[in-house]
Amino acid sequence: MNRTIPVGLGDRAYEVVIGHGLIAEAGRRIRPFLKRARVAVVSDTTVWALHGEALSAALAAEGIAASPVLVAPGEQTKSFEGLADVSDRLLALELDRGDLIVAFGGGVVGDLAGFAAAIYKRGIDFVQIPTTLLAQVDSSVGGKTAIDHPRGKNLIGAFHQPRLVLADLDVLGTLPDREMRAGYAEVIKYGLLGDFSFFEWLEAHAAGVLAREPEALVHAVARSVEMKAEIVAEDEKEAGRRALLNLGHTFGHALEAETGYGEALLHGEAVAAGSALAFRFSAAQGLCEAQDARRAAAAIAAAGLPTRMDEVTAKPFSAETLVRHMGQDKKAEGGRLTFILARALGDAFVAKDVDAEAVTQFLKTEGAT
Repeated sequence: MNRTIPVGLGDRAYEVVIGHGLIAEAGRRIRPFLKRARVAVVSDTTVWALHGEALSAALAAEGIAASPVLVAPGEQTKSFEGLADVSDRLLALELDRGDLIVAFGGGVVGDLAGFAAAIYKRGIDFVQIPTTLLAQVDSSVGGKTAIDHPRGKNLIGAFHQPRLVLADLDVLGTLPDREMRAGYAEVIKYGLLGDFSFFEWLEAHAAGVLAREPEALVHAVARSVEMKAEIVAEDEKEAGRRALLNLGHTFGHALEAETGYGEALLHGEAVAAGSALAFRFSAAQGLCEAQDARRAAAAIAAAGLPTRMDEVTAKPFSAETLVRHMGQDKKAEGGRLTFILARALGDAFVAKDVDAEAVTQFLKTEGAT
């Protein structure tokens, strides 16, 4: 059974539809947003090979012509070069501002296509059809779009809300297990930051979610989206509470920067390790109980995700270098470090002006040089 979750943003409100068989319904659901029966579909070559025919058929059934704009899979595509390439091809299609872009893929495609939509002729509508668990529970909802920069992840971007999100759980059947686990890191993040009962449910049902059991998967995705939608409606542009959604990301993005934003460390894996680090740092600072940090790490590890830096790479990280990366984080203000830390499981908060030396010394206790 499908679940529909509204994202309440006034005249820019939209729905996130979660369920099975939604790609087959894509034409019917997208048609009301079109002024003329054509769309550009930004996707990566892997997703298009698996699901492009099904999406094209669904659109054609409603008389909608689809022009695919295919990119290489992988985080490296989220770059100035990747954005320029997609923009050039959108312009070649002669889309006008009344047309629509469909982002059909994981977080990389959603971020890249969404940013291209935000800046194409000063803004064009887009629809998200996320094809990974991570994108379904996190990056497709909330309007954050961006590309990466050598100085840090997602530093160049815009807030640009989609008109609709279709999270078809059937496509997760073709998702590699590693990508499924990486997406689960964002699911458990919601329990850790603000819903202890959901965290407890995940402790009991993680195996079912990762095995793609329908009921467990629907509940996990729907609860994650509910929490994100509520926070986004309250704080669209991350002026306050929305920053909580970055639990694990300050540590995680620094690890990603050092590993080159590639296959060595997927974004979800970085978030998993970063979340465990955030809880242990909170415990080290006397903000939460050590047993909560241990329990958080145990739940993350039970999903086959890393919780320590030596699980990311056998080569030690430099504490000073990691902290320098953190200084480039989007949440940093005036050179001061901002972290999402925890008082308890399900009770995270925004900590501003965190002492960089304290972070450096903590990372050294964690194995950094």
